[in-house]
Amino acid sequence: MVSTRVVRLREAMELQNMEAVLITGDVNRRYLTGFTGSSGYVLITGQKAWLLTDFRYLTQAAEQAAGFEIVDHGASVTGTVQSLLTQEGIKRVGFEEENVVFATYRTYEEDLAPITLVPLSGLVEELRIYKDEQELALMKEAADLADRTFVHMLSVLKPGISEWDAALELETFMRKNGASGPSFDTIMASGERSALPHGVASSRIIQSNELVTMDFGALLNGYCSDITRTVGIGNPSPKHREIYDIVLEAQLHTLEFLRPGMTGREADALARDVITRYGYGEQFGHSTGHGLGMEVHEAPRVSKLSDTVLKPGMVVTVEPGIYLPGFGGVRIEDDVVITETGIRRLTESTKEYTVIA
Repeated sequence: MVSTRVVRLREAMELQNMEAVLITGDVNRRYLTGFTGSSGYVLITGQKAWLLTDFRYLTQAAEQAAGFEIVDHGASVTGTVQSLLTQEGIKRVGFEEENVVFATYRTYEEDLAPITLVPLSGLVEELRIYKDEQELALMKEAADLADRTFVHMLSVLKPGISEWDAALELETFMRKNGASGPSFDTIMASGERSALPHGVASSRIIQSNELVTMDFGALLNGYCSDITRTVGIGNPSPKHREIYDIVLEAQLHTLEFLRPGMTGREADALARDVITRYGYGEQFGHSTGHGLGMEVHEAPRVSKLSDTVLKPGMVVTVEPGIYLPGFGGVRIEDDVVITETGIRRLTESTKEYTVIA
């Protein structure tokens, strides 16, 4: 039985007058086939759907890739692809230009001749923007794990622990609870380092009277979560509380008014205008959010440069922040799915200003 995803891909191929496509990206391969092995190639024509892999994965591929003909590509992947395309009378094949380095392209060009190679951009990624109910259920599980991890970290963070040790405990908790790993390098930034938007964990010792920003996510069943929470340690200053409250107001305002039909630019402005009104616009230098799914950064962007229209089924982050070099910073982030009438939050842990004594 042909999957809905393959049907949609064939429709996209037809719009581009493409007879066949060769999918080489790992994430796109898994999206189309369900195959979780580390090596394989997907070849789709108007009538055929093949998953090419090697001896190590033949049994696994047959179990996971329903609706695909499994082919052992042997010693020559390109030779097998050329043979399959030739037997189908295919004269042009599209390839994923973002996933093929120039040296590989030269090999394809030589080995697949006389078949013409056509570079394609974003063919599968455009399909992945819209999450179906099964995907949303998996993403909710990943978000729930991130929420539980945050709650766990409230009992771990304290003065005297290093950022490295805190990040290790955070990632260990996620792995013990089913994650195959973090969605990305965990950000654990304390004190003045919390002014670094991408301050991955360091040897710095967490101290009293400061903020700690944790930006992390779980990779669970092939899907990512991405959450940021900022907490106080000891007795942070009124200035710390001031910027926290502003960021929280901006984030809650965005969640309240985010709607389908908005452009990424308009959605970004929901948060940016609040922070700018308080005089911190220059200290919010990144976009308000990004798409999320099988990768932690996907389309669409929630950015002042994005004219992409947000539509139901898209999953995006909402993550405004304020960063004051030499002092500290705050970011608060949730994952949300765009619905027909607004949004539904996937991450749900508290964002109330929390101070750990």
